[in-house]
Amino acid sequence: MERQSLTLEDVAREAGVSRATVSRVINGVRNVDPAIRDVVREAIERTGYAPNRAARSLVTRRTETIALVISGAGEENDDGRTGGRDDDGRPGDGVQNAFAARVFADPFFGRVISGVVGFLRPRSMHPVLMVAESAAARKQVTEFLRQGSADGALVVSTHAEDPLPSQLVAEGLPAVCFARPALPVPVSYVDLAHREGGRLAAEHLLARGRRRLATVTGPLDLPAGQERLAGFREALERAGTAYVPMAEGSFTRESGAAAMAGLLAEHPGLDGVFVANDLMAQGVCELLRERGGQVPQQVAVVGFDDSSVALTCRPPLTTVRQPVEEMAAAMARLLQEHVQGVRTEPTSLIFEPELVVRDST
Repeated sequence: MERQSLTLEDVAREAGVSRATVSRVINGVRNVDPAIRDVVREAIERTGYAPNRAARSLVTRRTETIALVISGAGEENDDGRTGGRDDDGRPGDGVQNAFAARVFADPFFGRVISGVVGFLRPRSMHPVLMVAESAAARKQVTEFLRQGSADGALVVSTHAEDPLPSQLVAEGLPAVCFARPALPVPVSYVDLAHREGGRLAAEHLLARGRRRLATVTGPLDLPAGQERLAGFREALERAGTAYVPMAEGSFTRESGAAAMAGLLAEHPGLDGVFVANDLMAQGVCELLRERGGQVPQQVAVVGFDDSSVALTCRPPLTTVRQPVEEMAAAMARLLQEHVQGVRTEPTSLIFEPELVVRDST
């Protein structure tokens, strides 16, 4: 039978269920037994049935498209471009490109995309990647959603003052955030128990016999940076350490190296450091090697995230694992439930961290 001529009835016969059941599975209705849903999906795969997306959209009033937005909080000039100038003298484009380059150099964002795509693809849903580094770009996102070009937005903010979550809520547009917004907003989000992650790092360094400890934090205007620092400090306080030297970084390799240089200048006898993400921890390890320090013999290093950087770091990095792919998939699932009306109230999903021990401690 030709693919074009396949109907719901053909899939129903193949699966041994009713046409209505097949329709409910295809349209994402939740009151279908998981075992029956799997049988229908297997029948769809065997027959090669492809739903008519246009007809399906007329019925569901959904596009099956999701906006995945990487958002900042850039300022604008009077002409609507972000501050700064390109080599040819035009304002803005260089800054916009720099924002995108900085974002996609961090493996964290690739893991978010992987988790989102992994959830959407089996459901015949598709992400549209949007970068919102300025007020004009954020306006494009809200217009895109308001016009019905996507069913909702998954927002990954890179700045504590990012106004996009508040703007989406004010417009009544479905949205879910990766990480709790720094500003109180009635929006759903997924996040990690960051404080617990900081505690795991402290207890591991203490168990390794390290006592002269310090930390390189993430940006302290972000909840994640604050919570990781608080968990680390609290665990050390319980162990009798009243003061922990710290330096703030910006989640980049360069900022990690610079922060560690400052810490060593003031506290040359350090024997352990907790670094609030793997990229910064890589910078810390590189700086220590340049200064003739051995990791972990002289200074033990614990990172955070368990990204690909943790494996390529020299030595391989002990780190607190953040299950980014699973969290991103949960974020997409939450948004789907909001779009379908299954979930109407703002919801938080908090994941637990896990210590992964490698050679840097």
